Amino acid sequence: MDTAHPVDDRPRAGTSAYRRTVVAMVAVAVATFAQLWSVQPVLPELAADLGESAARVSLTVSAATGALAGFALVWSGLGDRFGRTRVIAVSLAVATLVGCAAPFAGDLWLLVALRAVQGAALGGVPAAAVAHLSEVLHPGDAARAIGVYIAGNPLGGMGGRLVSGWAAAAGGWQWGVAASTAVGVLAWLVFVCALPRRTRGTPRAGGGGTGGPSRWRAALATPGMAALYAQALLLMGAFMTVYNLLGFRLTGGPFGLSQAVASSLFVAYTAGMAGSAWSGRAGGRWGPYRVLAVSAAVMGAAAAVLAAPWLPVVAVGLVVFTFVFFCAHATASAWAARRAGAGRAQASSVYTLAYYVGASVLGWVGGLFYDRWGWGAALVFAGVLCASALVAGLGLRSEREALPGAGVSLTGTGGGAGERGGDGPPKVV
Repeated sequence: MDTAHPVDDRPRAGTSAYRRTVVAMVAVAVATFAQLWSVQPVLPELAADLGESAARVSLTVSAATGALAGFALVWSGLGDRFGRTRVIAVSLAVATLVGCAAPFAGDLWLLVALRAVQGAALGGVPAAAVAHLSEVLHPGDAARAIGVYIAGNPLGGMGGRLVSGWAAAAGGWQWGVAASTAVGVLAWLVFVCALPRRTRGTPRAGGGGTGGPSRWRAALATPGMAALYAQALLLMGAFMTVYNLLGFRLTGGPFGLSQAVASSLFVAYTAGMAGSAWSGRAGGRWGPYRVLAVSAAVMGAAAAVLAAPWLPVVAVGLVVFTFVFFCAHATASAWAARRAGAGRAQASSVYTLAYYVGASVLGWVGGLFYDRWGWGAALVFAGVLCASALVAGLGLRSEREALPGAGVSLTGTGGGAGERGGDGPPKVV
């Protein structure tokens, strides 16, 4: 045996341990994002029940996403110290317990506080999940597993929105939030039961970590990184403006849809899974800058289409809007990790922070535009954010590098994530 090159005995695709690990991690993705977005489809009912404005009730979303962003680095450090699977299990358990209390909040600010605690707890999953898969699975097959986990993120987001909206139609917003929490409980149990024992506990030496000063310099000072973080901030702000306020638009004039029917349009979120997968191939063929620029431009145009008074046109516009957002998001997140080199784990953390700051702060600002001037003004705000992302990315236009890592991590083909080692590819949520 060649002792200089020891055999890597981590699970390979096709083995029981590999399958169980993937099932467990998809379950945590579903549990996390079903609960994170559980109040979004019931915001109109929440506003009516509590007598609050659209901007104020949207704070129940912003509080959760903002707290998740703020605590992601904290959870990352805890994962290095105590093990990533322990962090994931504890964070989901705490978030689910808080979710059980949320339906009993009779005051908006109590609900906002509970949602902030829940979001802070949920931060443990995106802080640990991708690094865990990169560490415990064989390098040749880790990318495929990460691609499946990434697809589970929009699946959880869509499922949570649909379950919450349909349950709220039957019994009010409290039932909607409770239903999403029940999904979280079931998914957490799947995670605990499915995860192989050999992949539990502390990470392998050399995996993950918050990194030293040189890695942070690479993540923050490398040319082009600020432009890529701006994509996360601005495009997510536009995305959340539309999705936070869509229920108000659909249940009001001229559509007057019921809560259940309005919530069904969240099926458009499946376009996000297709957009994430397609972006890797598109980036390899045309280059990441073109994918980013075209996606931001089409996203702004699709936002304008959402002003139409005809439901079929709005539905098509929403599908396109969602598809190109995830194209841009997947491309920018993978590009940020690639450019940062040795600081890719730190770049992923900063990107995630910008992403959720955009969701919390800019998504809330969109609600202010809606309260003051209506749906059209909110769409103009979203369009301005998309145009700003285009301008912010102009400094990247000379780049011609392909992103093999993007295609690998997002489509699950090839071996790039494992080849990059413990840091793994960025998180797409």
